[in-house]
Amino acid sequence: MTTDTAARNPLAALAFGPRRPLLTAAVFLVTLGCGIAQLAHRPLYDAVVRDPTHIDNGQWYRLLTGMFFQDGWASGLVSNLILLAVFGTIAERVFGRWRWAILYFVCGWFGQLMSYLWLNPVGAGNSMCVAGLIGGLAILILMAPSRYGVTPPLQLRIAAYAVPVLAVVDTAVSDNHGLPCLLGMLLGYFLLPKPELKA
Repeated sequence: MTTDTAARNPLAALAFGPRRPLLTAAVFLVTLGCGIAQLAHRPLYDAVVRDPTHIDNGQWYRLLTGMFFQDGWASGLVSNLILLAVFGTIAERVFGRWRWAILYFVCGWFGQLMSYLWLNPVGAGNSMCVAGLIGGLAILILMAPSRYGVTPPLQLRIAAYAVPVLAVVDTAVSDNHGLPCLLGMLLGYFLLPKPELKA
């Protein structure tokens, strides 16, 4: 890998997954479709939002649909899709598709569950899913020197060290993104690709 390539793509040496982020693209399109449907037919949101009153009455599906619709409406949809496109593409490239799916959906569902039980009972959004991917990427960067013999740039290592700190602070102020991020770090540790998978 040349110096220019490393500068443009500092995680290229850790790219164990497919070149084309097809899973990220598929989830992006589904989330976009749900967001457009929500904006076109506003009552749809009331039927799918994470709402403890309805969940307590047996509508557990809301802990899943809450991952595809947005309580931030248009602005939330745009910002969350941008985050998904950026971090989803990187995570799929370095983790591969099945590990990506575990990080995204398990952390997202965990975030929805903990929001319902504790932190922020009413809401929706895929940002907690992306937080799981960010946690996974953070542990990958932190483990890269010892596991893969790759030392990511200093700014990436600083950002990776900041992730768990910010996740704990986030949880302490009763926001619901910190816990799925921390779970992403934990799952990411066990999902780290084996060094020999790299061609």
